[in-house]
Amino acid sequence: MSSLIASYNSLHQQLFNRLTVLEGFAPLLLRLYLIPVFWMAGTHKIDLTTLMPFENTVAWFGNPDWGLGLPLPTLMAFLAGWTEILGAIFLAGGFAVRWISIPLMVTMLVAALTAHWEFGWQAIADASAPFANERVMESVDKLSAAKSILQEHGNYDWLTSSGSFVILNSGIEFAATYFIMLFALLFTGGGRYTSMDYWLHRRFMAER
Repeated sequence: MSSLIASYNSLHQQLFNRLTVLEGFAPLLLRLYLIPVFWMAGTHKIDLTTLMPFENTVAWFGNPDWGLGLPLPTLMAFLAGWTEILGAIFLAGGFAVRWISIPLMVTMLVAALTAHWEFGWQAIADASAPFANERVMESVDKLSAAKSILQEHGNYDWLTSSGSFVILNSGIEFAATYFIMLFALLFTGGGRYTSMDYWLHRRFMAER
């Protein structure tokens, strides 16, 4: 048994020591995935011609009846939008990745708790998937009725040629996923060879 364990450890070290040259690509892929997510989210909140939040965004942040009901909605929308825009830019360059991950994680946490928590886990309603709550289960009949109406009165083949119809549940799934990806970047940084952080650190250390 000891020889088997020793063989495993030897193989493990030889294989993964050779893979260290590629270790920067995992954080790079996380960054590339998150860049468009945060850029789109931020630019949908901030009017880049005025550098201020859109009026409808502020209204949604502040309205307690059909929005989030947050205090200081203009400030909250401004902070959320610019955190996402700057986050996308910093992630694109691999600059201050660990630092920008923190406010981005806070943004995702606030989004999960204020905008998505009441709807459960699933982002897209799927009664056959895990964590299907009552709201998701009720969506089955609604989706079936909608499809029936479209099949009878619409060009259903054309309408579904780009993909099947679904019901948006708007649960915390996406916000939680992005939070986890950012949490990983908090520890890995921007990535070896693939980020400004790596090359700035390398130059700084060389000058010491």
